[in-house]
Amino acid sequence: MGKLNILVVEDNVLAREVMAENLAGQTVDFAADKPTAERKLKAGHYDICFLDLLLGDNDDYSGLKLIPLAVSKGIYTVVMSSCDTEETITRAYALGCKEFYVKGNEAYNIGATIARYLRDDGGKSAQKVFAGDFITNDPETRALVCEALKYSATELPLMLLGPSGTGKTTLAQLLHAHSGRKGDFVAINCAAYTEDLLEAELFGYKRGSFTGAHENRSGKLAQADKGTLFLDEIGAMSQNMQVKLLKAIEERSFYPLGADKPEYSDFRVISATLENIQKLLAENKLRFDFFQRVHGMTIALKPLARRKCDILPLMQAFTKGKKRLAFEPDAKEYLLTHNWPGNTRELKRFVELIGAGTQGTVALETVRRHITPTAAPELPVMETVTQSQYDYACKYGLTAAADRFSAGIIGRSIVENHGKKAAALAQLKISKTLLYATLERARKAEGNHDGR
Repeated sequence: MGKLNILVVEDNVLAREVMAENLAGQTVDFAADKPTAERKLKAGHYDICFLDLLLGDNDDYSGLKLIPLAVSKGIYTVVMSSCDTEETITRAYALGCKEFYVKGNEAYNIGATIARYLRDDGGKSAQKVFAGDFITNDPETRALVCEALKYSATELPLMLLGPSGTGKTTLAQLLHAHSGRKGDFVAINCAAYTEDLLEAELFGYKRGSFTGAHENRSGKLAQADKGTLFLDEIGAMSQNMQVKLLKAIEERSFYPLGADKPEYSDFRVISATLENIQKLLAENKLRFDFFQRVHGMTIALKPLARRKCDILPLMQAFTKGKKRLAFEPDAKEYLLTHNWPGNTRELKRFVELIGAGTQGTVALETVRRHITPTAAPELPVMETVTQSQYDYACKYGLTAAADRFSAGIIGRSIVENHGKKAAALAQLKISKTLLYATLERARKAEGNHDGR
């Protein structure tokens, strides 16, 4: 990425120094008053313009008058001012500024602005993302990834759902790369540790804090300072551990094991699980307060069986820089009918086996031999029905099961939209009448069934 050309319009010397420090690495020009700024905006070619609104003593918001000029030049215009009345903010946006910040948190806000600017480039970044960073031709998955990228440069926590091998870790790494955060991407699989070991891995420990602690060791929270903490398989975390981590996330401070003083870390949380979130909450395996703190925006990735259009592009990606593969027509058709229950991991293993053990065009017989027998090709099916859903339908009838399923979808949508029924209506594309009628039918049915 080349340097950005940036104009900072700011009359205060100290504020200019702060901006210069946080824009290190870019090509930065400064203007301390309106006439100088006008001259530079007309003559220069800038990517971003950071504007203060009050330029000098007794100034009448001359910075506002510069916004239309900057916008007319195609410059990404951002206001950074100590004046943040509702009237001023509304007017600045009406004049065309893209973002409005109050002075005082330049270190984060400047980085977030640059990250958003680089992402908002007419779709070029999206094309690059889907060509290499997150390979998918599936329209729904592409839309989800693009939606998630809108929040990459914010501090909003994100939760990624989907079966194992659907790309949750890859997406988390992508979101970090687009976040503008200067720290590292630090991942931990919560299912891989006992509670005590998980606490030591997350918080770190001091020498002598337990048997075997021969030296101080920083934990994942400290390692993720100014970066991203990726909590994979979050549903495997004990409730006790959830309480401790909730406090650390909220306060951005924690005590390593054996420490008598807190440590501080500025990390952004992305979590993931292959389990059903609503089931985890219903069974009290996931605390509701912890869930509310880490889920922010939820992205559910589809299994490979529901995005068959990605199979061949992924195979090409897995062989990039290696031996290329070609398949006979019936072999290729077989690949596209296989459901790949192991998702991209199973597909990658298959590609590695074929690449290492075959010569020339790959035949159907060879493909059959290398695909796991227990995961043979199946006829296309609708969404998988769980055993409990099937048992319920057999016991109470298909209509009652459909009402119960619909009520579950509506309930989840309401929870994920923070209790806002209007947002749930828009998301599910249903009427208010249908929402309340479905919930009422399900409630009555559950009451009748409980009384049987």
